[in-house]
Amino acid sequence: MLRRNGFTLIELLIVIAVIAILIGIALPRFRGMQEEGKIAQAKGELRTLQTAVESYYIHNNNTLPANLAALTSATPNIIGSALPTDPFTSGSNYGAATTGNYYVIYSVGTGGNGSATVNAAGTVTETNGSSCIYVTNGTPRDAQP
Repeated sequence: MLRRNGFTLIELLIVIAVIAILIGIALPRFRGMQEEGKIAQAKGELRTLQTAVESYYIHNNNTLPANLAALTSATPNIIGSALPTDPFTSGSNYGAATTGNYYVIYSVGTGGNGSATVNAAGTVTETNGSSCIYVTNGTPRDAQP
C-alpha cells in the first residue's frame, strides 16, 4: 500500500477556513483595544497639559495662557518645545478654550469631531456630540445636576 506524506486539498482548505474564522473573531477585538489605548493616551496627555496650565497660571500672575502653544515658550520651561498631538487626529494638537479664570482642554475623542467650551461660570459644554475627552478647572459634565 502506497502512503503519501503531506496534506490533501480538503485538509488545507479546512485549515485555511479555521484560520480565517479566528482572524475574523480577533480583528474587532484588536481594533477595540487600539481605541482603548488611544483613550488612555489622551487622558494621560490631557492630565499633563492640565498640570502645565496650572503651573503657567501660578508663574504668570494668575493669568491663563492665551492658547496651549504659549506653554512651549513659557518661563520657566513648562512643557518643552512641542505640544503632544491628539491621538484621534492626524497630527493636530489638543483643543483648548478659556474664559475668565476657567479653562477646558479637550481631545476630539473617538468620533473625531468632539469639542468643548467653558463659560464664565466655569460650566463645560460639549459640542459636536459627546465623544470628546476633556479636563477642566470648571464644572465637568459629570457634576451637572
